[in-house]
Amino acid sequence: MLDFLLDYLQTHGFTPENARLILTVLMVLLGVLVLAIAEVVTKRVLLRFLSAFAARTLTRLDDMLLKHKVFRWVAHLVPPLLLYNIAVPVLQFYPALIGFVQSAATLYLTVIVILLSIRALDAVQEYYNTHRIARRLPLKSFIQVLKTAIVTIGTVVVVAKLLGQSPVVFFSGIGAFTAIIILIFKDSILGFVAGIQLSTNDLVRVGDWIEMPKYGADGDVIDISLVTVSVQNWDKTISTIPAYALISEGFKNWRGMSDSGGRRIMRSIMIDMQSVRFCDREMLGKLQGVQLLRDYLDNRQQDIDEFNRRSGVDTANPVNGRRMTNLGVFRAYLIAYLRQHPKINQEMTFLVRHLQPTETGIPVQIYVFCNDIVWPNYEAIQADIMDHVLAVLPFFGLRVFQVPSGGDIAAAGRAIVQLARSGEQGGQ
Repeated sequence: MLDFLLDYLQTHGFTPENARLILTVLMVLLGVLVLAIAEVVTKRVLLRFLSAFAARTLTRLDDMLLKHKVFRWVAHLVPPLLLYNIAVPVLQFYPALIGFVQSAATLYLTVIVILLSIRALDAVQEYYNTHRIARRLPLKSFIQVLKTAIVTIGTVVVVAKLLGQSPVVFFSGIGAFTAIIILIFKDSILGFVAGIQLSTNDLVRVGDWIEMPKYGADGDVIDISLVTVSVQNWDKTISTIPAYALISEGFKNWRGMSDSGGRRIMRSIMIDMQSVRFCDREMLGKLQGVQLLRDYLDNRQQDIDEFNRRSGVDTANPVNGRRMTNLGVFRAYLIAYLRQHPKINQEMTFLVRHLQPTETGIPVQIYVFCNDIVWPNYEAIQADIMDHVLAVLPFFGLRVFQVPSGGDIAAAGRAIVQLARSGEQGGQ
């Protein structure tokens, strides 16, 4: 056909050079028209079909691919592929241009493949994040590694094509710059290794509450990437921690508390040791009115009386034998009070104990677990318990130890002045 057209133009007065130029221009215009038609058909027909198909299917993967315009980038593959293949027939009269056009088509195709791969990986990551396993095994670090590898390989191919060299030459030369590459990508390499360890050992997930004071991190993990882990602190600031620091330095993860269904309450009350004394009949009679203590007091008193009787104890002296103390009865009350509290987990560690006495008194510690792990609810329950404990403490004849304040010193001064005036008046 081309030979016929070439002879036709020459018979009508065109030189062979002009005839070949005219045919080449016509072929280029025809090729451009074919490329335009192919792209329009691909975008309007193929994309509409794929969009309708994705809307009817139940799976969400095709919806994610459509959202990230993966199919649109697939349509962009058609022009460079056609251009590469029609370059030979269109430019057959100018073979020197064929290599240039095919190289340009190859470069264009390489760029499209890189962008298409990145879009596809983004869609896969978003689809993966919709599944529950994504919280236990984050995929973002691995996706970032794949993106880095794709962009690196694509860049080498493009540069090699522009310089007219084989990509194999560039890849073989990379070995000589391994040390430099390791130095440049040190954080990425360490982060990638740390990401694998974090995911494999299930050390941290998105949504975990972690603490790492060195980096000012105390809050929920919101992102785990190739290089960093982002934590939104309780004051709504965001701390960024190197991923490898979580492995090398350690951190506190509160996930175990959330999974256990109980949150620890560990509070101590400092008791003034001078207020601790034996319970006399008057105090025991008063404490009998406390419903939570009635059974305890009866059973305890029976045991004490039986022991003292068998041992022949002279009960006239309160030091002899066994007796109840106001502090011991107070501890028994705390145990009974917490045992019947609806917000205390009775299946977990339950302690009301003394700690080592100090110069500020003897600590009575409550060590129990709340069954509501939501932070505001937990704090409210803990505060209610401590309010109640402090309010009932004087009922047992006990005092809380606290450092004297300015008001206490002023009151003591006024009392001394008042006493001095009374003495003067008495002397007169």
